Amino acid sequence: MTDADTEAPRNAVDNPILNSPFEEPRRYYDFSGITPRIIEGRRQAGYHGTLRTDQMRDAAIRHEFFPLPIVNEVRRRVSEWRARNYPGVTPTTRDLLDHWNRSRDSSERRLFFCQVEAAETLIWLIEASAADRQGIEIPVDEPNDLESARKGYKPLGRYCAKMATGSGKTIVMAMVCAWSILNKQSQRQDTRFTDAVLVVGPNLTVKERLGVLDPNRADNYYDAFELVPRGYRDLLGRGRVFVTNWHAFAVKDDASRRGIVQRGRESDVAFVRRVLGKDLGSSQQLLVFNDEAHHAYRPAPDKPPEDQQQELAALSADERREAEDFAEEATVWVGGLDRINKVRGIKMVVDLSATPFYIKGTGYPEGTPLPWIVSDFGLVDAIESGITKVPRIPVADDSGRPDPKYFHLWRAVMGRLPQAERETNKRRAKPESVWRESQGAFNTLAGTWEETRKHFEASGYAVPPVIIVVAASTSLAQVIAESVQRGDTIDGLKGDSTFGIDSRVLAEAEAGDGSGTVDREKERLRLKTATVGKARWPGDKPPQGWEDLAEPPGKNVRCVVSVGMLTEGWDASNVTQILGLRAFGSQLLCEQVVGRGLRRMRYDPDPATGLLIPEYCDVFGIPFEVIPVQGTRPTVQKPPPPSTLVQALEERKHLAIEWPRVEGFIRDVRSRLRCDVDKLPPLRIEPQVEPTSVMVRTQMGWVVGVGGLNAGVGQVETLTREQFHEEHRIQRTAFEIAREITEAFAGGRNLAQEAESKPAIAQRLLFPQVLAVVERFVHTRVDVAPAAAIEDLALAKYRDVVIDRLVAAIEPATDEGESALLPRIERHRPFGSTAEVQFRTTKGARGTIKSHVSHVVQDSTWEGSVAYYLEQCPFVSSYAKNDRLDFDIIYEWQGAPHRYIPDFLVVFELEDGRRVSLVLEVKGQETEQDRAKWTAARQWVRAVNNHGGFGVWEHCVCKSPKDLPSDLREWARAWALTGTPKRTTPPPPPLL
Repeated sequence: MTDADTEAPRNAVDNPILNSPFEEPRRYYDFSGITPRIIEGRRQAGYHGTLRTDQMRDAAIRHEFFPLPIVNEVRRRVSEWRARNYPGVTPTTRDLLDHWNRSRDSSERRLFFCQVEAAETLIWLIEASAADRQGIEIPVDEPNDLESARKGYKPLGRYCAKMATGSGKTIVMAMVCAWSILNKQSQRQDTRFTDAVLVVGPNLTVKERLGVLDPNRADNYYDAFELVPRGYRDLLGRGRVFVTNWHAFAVKDDASRRGIVQRGRESDVAFVRRVLGKDLGSSQQLLVFNDEAHHAYRPAPDKPPEDQQQELAALSADERREAEDFAEEATVWVGGLDRINKVRGIKMVVDLSATPFYIKGTGYPEGTPLPWIVSDFGLVDAIESGITKVPRIPVADDSGRPDPKYFHLWRAVMGRLPQAERETNKRRAKPESVWRESQGAFNTLAGTWEETRKHFEASGYAVPPVIIVVAASTSLAQVIAESVQRGDTIDGLKGDSTFGIDSRVLAEAEAGDGSGTVDREKERLRLKTATVGKARWPGDKPPQGWEDLAEPPGKNVRCVVSVGMLTEGWDASNVTQILGLRAFGSQLLCEQVVGRGLRRMRYDPDPATGLLIPEYCDVFGIPFEVIPVQGTRPTVQKPPPPSTLVQALEERKHLAIEWPRVEGFIRDVRSRLRCDVDKLPPLRIEPQVEPTSVMVRTQMGWVVGVGGLNAGVGQVETLTREQFHEEHRIQRTAFEIAREITEAFAGGRNLAQEAESKPAIAQRLLFPQVLAVVERFVHTRVDVAPAAAIEDLALAKYRDVVIDRLVAAIEPATDEGESALLPRIERHRPFGSTAEVQFRTTKGARGTIKSHVSHVVQDSTWEGSVAYYLEQCPFVSSYAKNDRLDFDIIYEWQGAPHRYIPDFLVVFELEDGRRVSLVLEVKGQETEQDRAKWTAARQWVRAVNNHGGFGVWEHCVCKSPKDLPSDLREWARAWALTGTPKRTTPPPPPLL
């Protein structure tokens, strides 16, 4: 790399912050050219969407900016109204506006311009004259289903304020609360206002935090941020503010409950009485706030249910589950508002969200905005005003790639994995492999995190910085969390300072209302997540029932590994690094995930400029650009072919079949070993395999077709893994590799915790020998490129290669006799099971009786014949076609590895009660490649049976389906006569 390559572009600026957060933006970045330009004025409100081309050969998509006409026109009129000193407002409103503007200019509790503008906009919609509002029509939220029409539900008047994460939405809610309550208390006859306020949040944590909107609470926001003039404070306390979460809107129905008293489904009147309770009593015409309002939507009115089902079926399992959860939440949330509106009346609904857009699976085009958005202060505006941290993304690295690996990290990882280990809509990626390929990215971020931690300590911060990992699946999150906790990355993150979030458990904890009995473990997880970055409990006292916790359980957390994008309500301000390890199919999802790390810690201005000093968050693996998709020609819609849902049936779980996931084989070495290291292929450590340094730059807007050093603005920084290298000296890595190899030969046992048994002592004799082999391999067979470091051998992608090669090459000494072959079991996925089967097929499928899986898919006619005979055979207790079971056996053919996928798994139950698991293949003409498959299958069976912890397995080949009945009888008779295969040596314990 030349010096010219490392220079920032000539048009780059040192500070991405252009505007004061307390004034209306006056400048903005234009990202339409090769390099960003600074434009005078204010950015137009709008959003970025995609438009597919109509040329099938054109793989790109047109990425366009779509203005929000209503927002831009309302913004213009509010600005003029402000300049005319708010004509037409009530005296109370004028006092509030004057107070807020003075606070914005000089108070110690200064308000952001975006907060005042959002409140001004909502007030303008209610109090401005008809002439000022002429031509402005905000769409209402109209009930669009027959059930709502039958019940007489009325349209909801909704206004949405779009505000970036960290820009202070809760303060805006408090300002609007004060405006409505004080006006109603001052002018009881004015029907435009109400002093009864309902606040609805997405979960229990948000509900607890929004409690600061109650003016009678000691820690309320009205006092904390001086939001009302002193003379109005007592009047404000007469208002009623009730905070809940949408889960309370679930309609009660005890029709299926046993007992004498059965009330049936809850009526609308009973629902409203229960939900609003004594807090809002018989209040009429409520003001409602929806926090994180993108969760509250109605299904698309013109989308037939079958089309929505087809749309959901095209999603991955995770995306489908997320869309279904969102749909349930939205239905309950909006349905509750409809009932309240019918029974009590709703004056106005104020929606607040950083991303008020529809997601996949909602029936609307992904990324379409809610139609009632009236004000917009988005992420780029917030960055340019210094309100949020600035995300820094990779723009170059030393791998030689045209685009940096750590930018499109998931795509790069999938490209490195074998086809069978990649993520698909039907199968998750193998977690160990994903972590192996992404560990370099994490360790680069971890080194930067360590530098940040030292800065935090020197600056006197009471909490450490936090690095977030957003994983694609629970199993991947578990692998990462365990690896970091063990110290595989850097020592500063090992142990309890790293924790993984089980998203399902957290969601269950967040679904409560804070009353009644709670599951202590779930609640502890919720509290730990909610208090990351919190040095003290709110009010300096722990919640009721948790008095034993002197300080918040999340105070000392340094690394959070989560599935998805963390819970709504995550407000930690000490996040400094984010790693995305999942597919990001939309820029909306990118913004939502990155938003979890953009809350600032401090708001100190630069004395020289008066602008806020920028804070940064380094982001790997979350691509801020449009991902091209294949365009298609418009075609006539054809009805989809009928499909069959093939799935594991809960009522047949007693027929489930499990098998060990074998990733390789080892010899049962006892005391002495040998290994010809000199004959092993060398291993090269080089930047082309894993970048050793990454150049990052701040990213603020949508950059289309622009990459490399010209992307983004601000200074270019170089990140390396020096901290990781410092902690993982080659001696430590060699020791850990030797320990893993020794434990593999010990049957998976941890020798450090093993009792002083003879087998354990024998295995301890192996460790010094294995260590000597490892050290020789490192010194003689590892080649390090000039730009790389030998310490990178600690990365899983290199370390695992060493382990695999040495495990395969190490043999028992010649005088120990024949040694047993044992399986190497996947650590984090030790078992496969028929319980994981669920997919749809348009192929023919026949139902089953003896199978845990509902159907056998017929790729041809013979599968049906085999299933028929298996159902009839008295020896067969259960079976399953090996269709998307993820059961395969690795074999070698013509010098390359292949995967053998047998036809069926069958469980035999013999007359004496013994069970045999059969790997069944139905094959007519055999080829040499087939014989290579059978050889590998017999090796698999031999190793699994030698282990002794997985039952008895056999592999059999049937020449034709018509021969199967006689073959089944013959195999059962042979097994009954020979009995269970015996081992000559005691088996090691199960590898669990």
